[in-house]
Amino acid sequence: MAKRARNVSLTFRVTENEREIIEDRMKQTGITNMRAYLLKMAIDGYILQVDLSDIKELIFLLRNATNNINQIAKRANETRNIYETDIEEIQNRVEEIWDKSKGILRELSKF
Repeated sequence: MAKRARNVSLTFRVTENEREIIEDRMKQTGITNMRAYLLKMAIDGYILQVDLSDIKELIFLLRNATNNINQIAKRANETRNIYETDIEEIQNRVEEIWDKSKGILRELSKF
């Protein structure tokens, strides 16, 4: 026990209702280990659960746009031509990315 980094044991009792509340809050954060949850709460006082689905969608749009740009650049290098529809496609993708970014920034500014 002396070689452990955490060698001090803390214990406390709760009611059945308090335990249910703790377990519900654990589920909300996605943490399945009670010890990890209680330690994090005791030290930091709070846990933030961040929904990154909008960020994931933004990354998808960025990858899609850069892939389109690379394909257009390859075609332009091979044929020495760029089609107007290709330019419009890039502009549409960039506009989607900007719209998604603005939405994310609006949501973050609420905090």
